[in-house]
Amino acid sequence: MEFAIWVVHVLVAVALIGLVLLQHGKGADMGAAFGGGASGSLFGASGSANFLSRTTAVLAAAFFLTSMSLTYFAGKSHDSVAKPAAHSTQPVVPKPVAPVVPPSGNDKSGAIPK
Repeated sequence: MEFAIWVVHVLVAVALIGLVLLQHGKGADMGAAFGGGASGSLFGASGSANFLSRTTAVLAAAFFLTSMSLTYFAGKSHDSVAKPAAHSTQPVVPKPVAPVVPPSGNDKSGAIPK
């Protein structure tokens, strides 16, 4: 189930990116004033705005739902991390540490040459 949601999520994301790139921005009308052929588009002069904006809204909602579904599955698969560890009845005893012995004065191996 989670894999199918991943596939739908990626496909919706790619389609959403493509639709956003197909839409013209607010400044695109300026190009039409100088002979930019906006009326010869694929969906007509005014039909593209409604179709593309509605399709983008539907894909955005689908992207949101798949994102929330994947978040739910990710949280469900890591339940062991969220639960506190079981307490042990045995006390924790620190391990003994070996004492540090300073080197004797007769040992010349650690001496710095002058």
